[in-house]
Amino acid sequence: QVQLVESGGGLVQAGGSLRLSCAASGRTYDMGWFRQAPGKEREFVATITWSGSSTYYAASVKGRFTISTDNAKNTVYLQMNSLKPEDTAVYYCAARTTSYSSYSFWGQGTRVTVSS
Repeated sequence: QVQLVESGGGLVQAGGSLRLSCAASGRTYDMGWFRQAPGKEREFVATITWSGSSTYYAASVKGRFTISTDNAKNTVYLQMNSLKPEDTAVYYCAARTTSYSSYSFWGQGTRVTVSS
């Protein structure tokens, strides 16, 4: 069982930046960030392998968000720049144990609100 704890959410003006953190209690295959806006389904944001060799981004955040890891701290980060009101959502980190499994470990979520 892997426990994930997110932090770093908050209120920011459009164009601003935030950095989310997710501390994992164990090592998995990779880590992902997802988000759920009010009234919408949860959507993929970004994913990264612990080696950092593979990263993937949703088209809506590519070029603005950067996912990274600190292996020594078992922590994954999501640096969010040039934030837009449509980035407002609860952000969740998730983990999976293999490349072909689903994300089965989830954090509690951290809220990000971007004001216009």
